[in-house]
Amino acid sequence: MNKLQLFRALRRHVRLSERRSVAYEQNKAAKVLLYIGGAFVFLYLVFISILLALVANSSGSHTPCEFLFGLLPFFMAVDFLVRFMSQQTPAQLVKPYSLLPIPKHACVEMFVLSSVATPNNLIWTAVTVPYALMTTVFSEGPAAALGMIVSFQILITINSQWYMFARTLINQSLKWWILPIFVYAAIFSPFYLEDFDALFDMFSWLGAGFAYWHPLHYIALLLFLWAFVEANKRMQYHYTYIETANVEDSKMKKVSEFRMFDRYGETGEYIKLEIKSLIRNKNMRKAFISSTVFTILLSLVVAYTDLYQDDFYKIFWVAYVFLLYGANTLVKIMCAEGNYIDFLAVHKENIMQLLRAKYYFSCSMLVLPLFLMLPTVFTEKHTMLALLSMMFFTAGPVYCLFMQMAVYNMQTMPLNTKFISKGNVENNYFQLVALIVAMFLPVIVISVLRTSLGENAAYVILLVTGLVFMLSHKLWIANIYKRFMKRRYKNMESFRATR
Repeated sequence: MNKLQLFRALRRHVRLSERRSVAYEQNKAAKVLLYIGGAFVFLYLVFISILLALVANSSGSHTPCEFLFGLLPFFMAVDFLVRFMSQQTPAQLVKPYSLLPIPKHACVEMFVLSSVATPNNLIWTAVTVPYALMTTVFSEGPAAALGMIVSFQILITINSQWYMFARTLINQSLKWWILPIFVYAAIFSPFYLEDFDALFDMFSWLGAGFAYWHPLHYIALLLFLWAFVEANKRMQYHYTYIETANVEDSKMKKVSEFRMFDRYGETGEYIKLEIKSLIRNKNMRKAFISSTVFTILLSLVVAYTDLYQDDFYKIFWVAYVFLLYGANTLVKIMCAEGNYIDFLAVHKENIMQLLRAKYYFSCSMLVLPLFLMLPTVFTEKHTMLALLSMMFFTAGPVYCLFMQMAVYNMQTMPLNTKFISKGNVENNYFQLVALIVAMFLPVIVISVLRTSLGENAAYVILLVTGLVFMLSHKLWIANIYKRFMKRRYKNMESFRATR
């Protein structure tokens, strides 16, 4: 079997595995909503393209291609961040092939190459194609327009490989976040020095070379792409080998008993389990640390900068600060427990106590963003009533929405492995729908109430609504437990299949 045949066979296996996934048939309604959201994103990108074309046509100092490439750093930064929400590293299906007479290095190589040829990299053509039609085809000719589209697409592919390189390192240690931060800080350094023209001119020079098909520009692009692909091949193979060979850290760890939770009985035992799971399991620990770090950073940006001070974004970012932890961890409720769901189902109402413990722990984490957002009260950006209403609304209706995922989550989340586990690629579209609703529900509710009743009344209503949900949490958690138990055998079978 040559490499082309292996590539086609592995791609076919990936498509079949997606169709055979236990999550493929369970979320049809959510998939429809997701496709509608994707259509809106596409239309939004086309709208951005039209606006950029109008600005480029009215600008006489730069050609359209130079203007587009002058904004390239911003496109690349946005593309890099968006991929964290939608793209996983590719070497996730190597383990099933480890016993076959196929070199594992060849499998990893094919998965990396498939990430280059994936249709997901074509999303930015929604910007470049309309832009080229409106600005370049009739003024500079089809060849210049084609050169602009092709070169921009190659740069997006390079960016996808750069993302994969950085994401693989970050998966191993959160300390590697310093790498993309340093890279983008260096790229945008002229912007910090209030010399935006220097940043714009540096990248617009690239656009001129690509539009007129200068060979050195394209040779440099292809060399960059080849270098990133080769680096990713070696890195992915290295880390998949480590996980396949079960190379583990054998250092002794101190065992904490957390006896302060003994007074809470069985619920206290599950709170202990939640804390110990975060301490002992690599993936859960990294998710918790990353959520905490992003909460701190976003709180500092909101508290100490004047970014987005209009009414909509003031509400949006404050709401997002409070729901960030739940959006990253609570929305995946029961996924980690899928590793030992059989033991949880042994005794009656075990899972109900587990759900309560998770809710109490998640609510306690809201104290951190409240504390970090207090400077906005002192600077009169926000009122204490606004912060408390956001916190209690998040702990009430928003967390109630997130915890509904306990019924619908059916894929086991690996506790330590990242590259070779079967449940590594999540396919629960209900999670995405829940996240979108949670992000915009507080903003929409506050905007409507402020318009009709006034700002203080809107925050009081949110506060009261949150308190009602919190005080009645045993009722709706019991409802979640009953619905889970009705489909427990289906969920347990799915958890076992995705371990």
